[in-house]
Amino acid sequence: MNVFTFSKKGDQGETSLLTGERVSKASLRPEAYGTLDEASSALGLAKVFTQSKAVEEMVTQVQEDLVILGAELSCEGPSIQGYEILNSHIERLEDWIVRLQEEVPLPRRFVLPGGNPTSATLDLARTIVRRAERRAMRIHEAGFTVREEIHAYLNRLADFLFTLARYAEQKA
Repeated sequence: MNVFTFSKKGDQGETSLLTGERVSKASLRPEAYGTLDEASSALGLAKVFTQSKAVEEMVTQVQEDLVILGAELSCEGPSIQGYEILNSHIERLEDWIVRLQEEVPLPRRFVLPGGNPTSATLDLARTIVRRAERRAMRIHEAGFTVREEIHAYLNRLADFLFTLARYAEQKA
């Protein structure tokens, strides 16, 4: 039996939010969670390049967080049970940043991406996350609900990816 994975529902340029509401694919929410999908894809590439199990595990956890974050950004109003970025997610990133910087201090100069394939891909993911951060702020500025934890998580995630890229240049 063949199972095909297309519905044709988006052929006219609309998509469904988690609430079932149909919106333009170019509207604020699909722009934001689509950008998170791009970041997750770049992170998937970093996993392919790394030789470090620790880097791979951290990146996988971040990808799982991005699924939660995407679900949260795809609806207005209360979050879906279990799909919510929490302070514990932010604290995890902060703990990783501290741990990584203890092993590899950050350079005191501007860094050009491209030290190796893993670090370059992590830097690419970081820039995509920064774009997602701007998209989330646009949702907020348009008068929709975006919880503070989302903004904090995205900001900290970009910091973490910068730190992880510097770590990957030397250790992964």
